[in-house]
Formats: sequence, C-alpha cells, structure tokens
Amino acid sequence: MRTEQIALSPLAPGASLSLTVHRFGEAGARPRVYVQAALHADEIPGMITAHHLRERLVALEAEGRIKGEIVLVPSANPIGLAQRVLGEPIGRFNLADGVNFNRGYPYLVPKVAERIEGRLTEDGEANLRLIREALRAELSDWETGNAAEVLKKTLLGLAIEADLVLDMHCDSEAVVHLYTHTRSAEAFAPLNALLGSHAFLLADESGDDPFDEACSRPWAELADRFPDRPIPFGCHSTTLEFRGERDVSHEFAQADAAALVDYMILRGAIAGEAPKLPAPLCRPTPLAASEPVQAPASGIVVFKAKPGDKLKEGDVIADIVDPLTGAVTPARSPVDGVMFARILLRFASEGQRLAKIAGTNARRTGKLLSA
Repeated sequence: MRTEQIALSPLAPGASLSLTVHRFGEAGARPRVYVQAALHADEIPGMITAHHLRERLVALEAEGRIKGEIVLVPSANPIGLAQRVLGEPIGRFNLADGVNFNRGYPYLVPKVAERIEGRLTEDGEANLRLIREALRAELSDWETGNAAEVLKKTLLGLAIEADLVLDMHCDSEAVVHLYTHTRSAEAFAPLNALLGSHAFLLADESGDDPFDEACSRPWAELADRFPDRPIPFGCHSTTLEFRGERDVSHEFAQADAAALVDYMILRGAIAGEAPKLPAPLCRPTPLAASEPVQAPASGIVVFKAKPGDKLKEGDVIADIVDPLTGAVTPARSPVDGVMFARILLRFASEGQRLAKIAGTNARRTGKLLSA
C-alpha cells in the first residue's frame, strides 16, 4: 500500500486540508478501480467499509494478488467532516453556499468532443486512450472558485481514468441499493447480487451532475455523438448505498468489503477463484420509476412499512398523527414496488418526502435525485 496526502485549498488562513489516498497494485495497471467513501461526510457506513476493505487489500497485495490498480479514498470529504452546527454533523451540504457535495461536477462532454473531433479511428482501444487524455486535459482546465470545487476537481481527477468507480454512500434508513448508468446495468449486475441489494436503479441522466455520472456519462454521450467510430464504455461508475446512517457495524462492513473484493476478482483487478454469485434480490429498474412518498399532512410519523418491504399501490406505509387533534392520516404507496429508504425523524411537514419506492414504470421526468 502506498499512501499519499493531497493538499487541498485551505478554508481560511492556517486551516489546511488534505485528502488521504491509498494505492494498491502497480501504477497504471488495468483494470483500474477507484473506490471512495463518505463524499457525504456524515454517511459513515461507507467509511467503515473502506476500513475493512483496506485491511483486505493490504493482505491481498502481500500475497501478490492485486493485478490491476486499486485507488482507495477512505474519507472523501474533509470539508464536510469538519462541519457541525450545534453539535450536529452537516456533511451533505457545504455550509458556505448550501451546495450538495455530490452535485455540480463539471460536465465535460462538449469540450471533450471538440478535442477529439477528427482524431478518432477504427481502433477502439486507441479511442479509449484518446478520450481519457481529453477528459484529463479538460478537467485540468476547470477553473475552480472555492475550496469545495477544488475538492471536487481533485476527486474527479483521481477517478476519471478508472475502469470502475465505486462511490460508497448510505441513506437515512434503508436497505442496500445502488444507482448506475443504464448502460452499466450488465457490468454491475454481479455486484448487485453480491451485495444483496433491494433496488438497482438506472438512469442516463439523473440531474444536477453527481460524481458517478461525471465519470460514466461522457462515455455514453461521446459514443452517441460519434456513432461511426468504436468507443468502448470506458468507465462504469456506481453509487452504492450501504443501508442507513445508523447501520455502522463491523459485521455489515466486513460483508460489504468481502462483496467488493469478490466483485474485483470477477473484474480481473484481483487474482483468485471467481465467486459463485447468489441469486439477486432485485432486477434493474428505471430511476424514473422510483417514486417518493410525500406526507399528506403534518404530524407524528408512525411507520407501518419498513425498508425492504414489497408494497402494492395504495398500501399504507405510515400514519401521520396530528398531535393536537388526534386526526390520523394515512400515507400510501403511489406504486407497486419496494420501499428501499425512509426518513429518520418521526415528525414531518405536509408535502415532505417520507420514503422512496422502487417501482417499475418510469413516470418521473426532470431531476430524479433527492436534494
């Protein structure tokens, strides 16, 4: 394991920040796998998984089994990790401007297309190398305006040339689920099975430019822009949601790290006998078919359905109890599907999102992710 510290922009004079990066295997070896945890700094399950993954990778490297290059960032957001308001961690949004740390990554496709225009050939591997070079050059030209953008540029710079990107998150209260590009469904089907995820959500574009799409989306869109030239899908990227905020345990993290190692064996980054895949718990469904359940009234939230439950349209997922009048208003599932996440706080305002249901019929348009 080779560890480096990458200096970031200070938040104030004397308030220096750095990013810790662990590297395994030979630099430049393929496949290159990039793994990061806690981009939303108050989402700890990915961070403890990274801890156990690091231990496993150290042992595997000592055995000479790392065949690709694996880059691990165990805590991807030192800005958010330092943020607290009245003792409560605020790791999802930058307190300086309110921007989500997993939104607003640069959309590089138009300028990259200009860079590669007229230079693509009939050699797919050569085109892949050309596009990676153009992505790197275009990212280098991004003029950042604040410390959070410097962090985003640094993280994307570590990931943008990877074959696989695994971005580890969690929800409020949830079962394991994952998000990826529609054209990456086959690539991540084994990981979906290994993790025992309950929702496998696909989108070409979910809105607001999250990290995983900044890595994967260019490959689909450049292939569409230049259909007469072979362009392999150079980076399969996924957002992995490791249950809920409170699901921090060695048992969960060890199992999740083992699944990631097994997946990297399947992808050829680690040598070893290919694992036998369990039957998947779900099949891929469109993110546009994922429906929020909104509170029909303000009041105390008493859930009647738990994450992982399979529901029918109209099933009651929670009672909303008015603490003053005693009125009880049911919140119902808008579709058939799996409730894969719900809120932590047991009080809601009318119209607030209570839960998420993975349906099968795409009905939503526009921005598909929660704030």
